[in-house]
Amino acid sequence: MPLRSAPARPSARRSRLRVGCVVALCLTALCRPAPSSAAAPTPREGDLQAQIEQLVRAPGGPPGVIAVLQRGGSTRVLRAGVADLATGRLPGVRDHMRIASAAKAFSGAVALSLVDRHALRLDETLGRRLPRLPVAWHDVTLRQLLNHTSGLPDYSAAPAFRSIITADPHHVFDSRRLLDFVADQPLGFPPGSRYHYSNSDNIAVALMAEAATRTPYEQLLRTLVYRPLGLHATSLPQGYRMPEPYLHGYDTTPPPEDVSEAVGASGSWASGGIISTPADMTRFVRGYVGGALYGGAVVREQRRWIPGASEPAGPGENMAGLALFRYATRCGVVLGHTGNTPGYTQLIAATPDGRRSLTFSVTSQINASQNPELLSRLRAVQENFVCALLTRSRH
Repeated sequence: MPLRSAPARPSARRSRLRVGCVVALCLTALCRPAPSSAAAPTPREGDLQAQIEQLVRAPGGPPGVIAVLQRGGSTRVLRAGVADLATGRLPGVRDHMRIASAAKAFSGAVALSLVDRHALRLDETLGRRLPRLPVAWHDVTLRQLLNHTSGLPDYSAAPAFRSIITADPHHVFDSRRLLDFVADQPLGFPPGSRYHYSNSDNIAVALMAEAATRTPYEQLLRTLVYRPLGLHATSLPQGYRMPEPYLHGYDTTPPPEDVSEAVGASGSWASGGIISTPADMTRFVRGYVGGALYGGAVVREQRRWIPGASEPAGPGENMAGLALFRYATRCGVVLGHTGNTPGYTQLIAATPDGRRSLTFSVTSQINASQNPELLSRLRAVQENFVCALLTRSRH
């Protein structure tokens, strides 16, 4: 089907890279989100600045942090550390970065836009759109892919995939054949019976979108997401190069090593390959969460919450929707997504109406398997930023 852009609706060294870190995706099991901290006063801006500076100075902390808080037309940018250890340049809102699994929200935006246009249905199955996939997978629906209840085995954990990317982190995969790495495996559980975060889910979502429209996923992103939301510095590359300027991502094992270009993006594609900027991600999350890309009926389906956490877990108590997570903090609720990959950890979130948003980016990979204490500290800082976003500012 022909597609047009719709206007937005109102409203490094390889030896240093461990097998579990080179995939440009999180390959570890989900951790249970820690309980939200007890009620505390809203932090002042100076307090927030001190917290991200302390995060940078913490053992194993990221070399750089940049956070963008937007309330209506008012924007606050807080930054600590540097964008590049070699030059000492400060992080900027137009610096490119790997957004890791926050890219899954983009595949959700594409799929749900097509649902809104009646080109796809949430109850549509893999068997109907992608009959070449294993028969055992055919009953999995688009909805189950989007809320990680599909049971699809995770291709990024497959020994053959890991072997290739460990031997050559710049290997160029055929992104549309990534599921072949697990095509000989059955579903992990009956579709819809439980939650399990899998990088295979969003690869399948992108393939269903392509099958429904006969249009490459990259073009669907441009038509259905980038143009309507005014994203001018966001792309889905196949290679490993980063566009200038960029936030340099680091392996913080002493001495820190720049891993920004250590891994190619073709092996993560629709599950984690997008490159963007804090400025673009702010525009994206406000439009995506606020319902600018599709109508109220689709928004309601997207927000049918089930137990499940993003990876890494976001601030507060986590619940899963369709390519979207609900983060219930001590100060209120925001919706969004997280992600981590070698050199980068991301949180994008907005209030349900999209009017207030937070983009929080750090330049190292922080997750439960590598540094649970630092992740706990990061989540506490992120919750304080959410509280600052949701309450009246104090000076």
